Amino acid sequence: MHMDAKQKAKFKKILLEERQRVLNSVGRPLDDIKVSTDDLADETDQAVSEIGQNITLTLRDRERELLVSLNGALQRIDDGSFGTCESCEEPIEARRLEARPVSTFCFSCQEEQEHRRKLFA
Repeated sequence: MHMDAKQKAKFKKILLEERQRVLNSVGRPLDDIKVSTDDLADETDQAVSEIGQNITLTLRDRERELLVSLNGALQRIDDGSFGTCESCEEPIEARRLEARPVSTFCFSCQEEQEHRRKLFA
């Protein structure tokens, strides 16, 4: 898929909007999830609180990873490599980019990557 300026501008807008959403989300303080263990009635309450904190921190890590992917996609738009598979160097399918603009692999190469991960996991 050869991308014209209009398509690149569309994807850049989508990526910038998503990056802003993630930045706003990551910028929220973690204080709202911290609970003093003195305030917890028993070990069960403490365990539930710790699980909640771990889930929140995991989500924050995923948001940071997404931010890296978004910045990478924006860089690829700027350098002209956006929409080209990193593995086979063929164009990434338009439907794939529409669904996941941070994609770096075409559908076939992505499936191959996932298959390898399963084999060696």
